[in-house]
Amino acid sequence: MIEWLQGAPGDPEIVLAGRPLPILLKRNARARRLTLRLARDGSAVHLTVPRWAPTREAIAFAHAKAEWLAGQLEKIPQRDPPQTGGTFRYCGEDWRIDWHAAHPRTPRADADAGTLTLGGPQDRLPVRLQRWLESEALRLCAADLAFYAGRAGVPLPEIRLSRAKSRWGSCSGKQVVRINWRLVQAPAHVRRSVVAHEVAHLVHFNHSPAFHELLGQIYDADIAAADRWLKAHGRSLYAQFG
Repeated sequence: MIEWLQGAPGDPEIVLAGRPLPILLKRNARARRLTLRLARDGSAVHLTVPRWAPTREAIAFAHAKAEWLAGQLEKIPQRDPPQTGGTFRYCGEDWRIDWHAAHPRTPRADADAGTLTLGGPQDRLPVRLQRWLESEALRLCAADLAFYAGRAGVPLPEIRLSRAKSRWGSCSGKQVVRINWRLVQAPAHVRRSVVAHEVAHLVHFNHSPAFHELLGQIYDADIAAADRWLKAHGRSLYAQFG
C-alpha cells in the first residue's frame, strides 16, 4: 500500500541551482529504504519513504543528497519550444515545421518529406502541434496495443494517453492501459516496448520471472536496447513540450 504524504501547497522544498523544487513524499509499506529521484522534467523531487522512517528524517535525507540532485538536474535538456521553421521529433525522426498564416489550421503531414504543414495564430503553434502529436500517439499506441494483446492472448483493453511526469506507462485492474503521449517522439521500437510492457502486466501484475518471460515472448524487438534508449534519452522527450 502507498500512502501519499505530500502533494499540496506548503510541501517541503529543496533549492537546486538556485531553483526551488517541491519534495513530493510517498510512504510505501513495502519499501525497505529511502529512495530518491528527480522527475523526468525536473519539476519535482520524488522521495519514497518506508513505513518506519519519520517524515523529518526523510526530508533531511533529500537535503543531504542536494549535490547529487543538482547534478541530475543539469542533465535535463533545457526547454526548447517548437517554433516556425524549426523541427520537432516524431517517431524518432526530425520533422520540419512549415507554418504560414495562409495555411489551413488543421495540420497536414507529409511523411515522405518529413514535414508538418499548418496555419492559424502563430502564438498557438506549440499547442496545435502538441494536439497533433497526441492524436498520433493515440492512433499508434492503439495499434500497438491491439498487436501485443493479440500476441498475449488477452482481451483488448482500453487505451488512454497520459501526461505523467515520471512514468512511461501504467495499467489498472480495470483493463485500462495508459501510455505517456511523449513516447510518440521516440523511435517506434521504444514506444512499442512500453506498450508491450503494460500488456504483459495485464497477465502478471508484477515484475516476476513469469512477467519477463511473457514480455520476451510478445515483444518483437530487443527490449534491453529499448530500455537503454529510454534511460539515455527519455528526458529529452520533455524538452519541447514540458
